[in-house]
Amino acid sequence: MFEWLTAFSALSFFGYGLGCLYSRRMVDEFERYGLVRFRKLTGVLQVLGASGLALGLFGYTAVGFLAAVGLSLQMFSGWIVRLRIRDTLMQCLPALFYMGLNAFIALCFATR
Repeated sequence: MFEWLTAFSALSFFGYGLGCLYSRRMVDEFERYGLVRFRKLTGVLQVLGASGLALGLFGYTAVGFLAAVGLSLQMFSGWIVRLRIRDTLMQCLPALFYMGLNAFIALCFATR
């Protein structure tokens, strides 16, 4: 089950990271957040985090652990941003979900 959750998170962050880099919709979202200058950095970090999770599945557990911790912290930051701009609970839930998911994945990597 851990492997499936890790693969799910990696694919999610890979897709979202590419969206941050290339999608007009994400440009609009980062304008709404007031964080336009961080859009590309966010996308690169998410693609790198997704790659780190994938490497973790192939035996590089320390890399997987660090990637999961980094993505969890990034989602914590995303949740704070959404609170700051007064998004609804439904708009905040994805950040909370992925924060928890990646914290769980980090725990799993730490115990391997």
